[in-house]
Amino acid sequence: MRINQLLQDIAPTKFDLTVKGLCLHSQHIQPGDVFIALKGDKTHGMDYIDQAINKGCVAVLIDSKDLECNVPTIRIDNLTDHLPTIAKTFYTKASNVETIGVTGTNGKTSVAFFISQLLNKLGTNCGLIGTLGIANNSQQSNNTTPDIITLYRALDEYAQNDINTVVLEISSHALAQNRIEGLNITQAVFTNFSQDHLDYHQTLEQYKSEKLKLFQLGSLKNVVLNADDTSFTDFNAASGNATKFNYSLNDFEDIKTTEYGFIVQLNDYVFEVPFLGEFNLMNILSAYNTLKACGFTDEQIIPLLHQLNPPPGRMQKNAQQLIWIDYAHTPDAIEKAIATLQAHYPEHNIRVIFGCGGDRDKSKRAKMGKITSKLADTIILTNDNPRSEDPQAIIDDILSGTDDSYEVIITENRQIAIENAIITLGEEECLLIAGKGHETTQIFNHETLESNDNDMVLAAIIEAARLKKIKNKQR
Repeated sequence: MRINQLLQDIAPTKFDLTVKGLCLHSQHIQPGDVFIALKGDKTHGMDYIDQAINKGCVAVLIDSKDLECNVPTIRIDNLTDHLPTIAKTFYTKASNVETIGVTGTNGKTSVAFFISQLLNKLGTNCGLIGTLGIANNSQQSNNTTPDIITLYRALDEYAQNDINTVVLEISSHALAQNRIEGLNITQAVFTNFSQDHLDYHQTLEQYKSEKLKLFQLGSLKNVVLNADDTSFTDFNAASGNATKFNYSLNDFEDIKTTEYGFIVQLNDYVFEVPFLGEFNLMNILSAYNTLKACGFTDEQIIPLLHQLNPPPGRMQKNAQQLIWIDYAHTPDAIEKAIATLQAHYPEHNIRVIFGCGGDRDKSKRAKMGKITSKLADTIILTNDNPRSEDPQAIIDDILSGTDDSYEVIITENRQIAIENAIITLGEEECLLIAGKGHETTQIFNHETLESNDNDMVLAAIIEAARLKKIKNKQR
């Protein structure tokens, strides 16, 4: 597409050059792209124009003062407001992709992952966009829901590869910032609602109002709603005339807890759920009802449910030991994770390693401290992603919620905390490592380090075995 065609209804320009793509992030620029430099974007905006030019951008769109660059610069007032039009004009196939939007405080990644697996097993070539990235696609995103340009670009690429159904995790930030505007979202899924992101939304009411926007879209045909959640009534009311598929834990005729998961009965089918936690039973019901909304039958869906695999970092168990890695980073999520281990391993003590992210909702820190000191037998506080905050200050915030009589181990270095916990883990103990899940980096101020909980667990297990071997030889 020529740039004057792209901008003809927004900012007519004298420039006439070929545009191969659009990009908001300078590090993702490909030769032939137009770089969109948003005012006030401290990570990817005006300060990164030279980087974008060096990587091959052919023009820059700006919304501030005119600049002298080695490529054409085009000023567009209120550029952010025009992003949906620019994205839709260039990536014309994106809005043809039928999109299933999944939102909620917790469970988005698991539910989206399950829906995608089931659709693919049933012959629907399905894309997946969310916290784990953009599956089978050259585009990448650091957010649960990508920025609108990356999102349209990814959907357009899916369409070009004959993938016309995509499951999309939709965050409250994305809804507040209109990142999904103009997309063909035909189904919306609600997992649950509890406290998170108050650093951004300020109040629970505002946080919920952003979530509700997804269920008010005119493009919706079906909605899938968690009837057990205390906010069900609000989401049900917001869904208007869309066909509703509500689900509840009571939908199971029988549930038997096992060491490895559950044996359940659903609509006269009896099958095994191979992972822990009632919240995962709810996630399965959410995915099951989404497939029902897509027109599939019980005979097609239910025999596949026991074949589902959990996403990385979601109650991810080490194969040999009672060690779990989970992304739980909210009060509700960490409470459910600990309660899950108590339910499946009632005779075991529970150790929990966790921290809280810096530059994020501070009000949840004390609540997480209170919950863990109430439920866990041992707490080990460590760093999550401190970002620009003092790690000790974050730990102090968590400690303010713990019982004064409760002994807490503090080891700021996450790797050492995990290693020490595993080396000293007793035979009748479970270890939960919470907060970072699948993440492969740790952020300290302006430094980002490689950090993967699963790799650290495996290394610690090897070290524990080595020390045990030495100890046995000394006897």
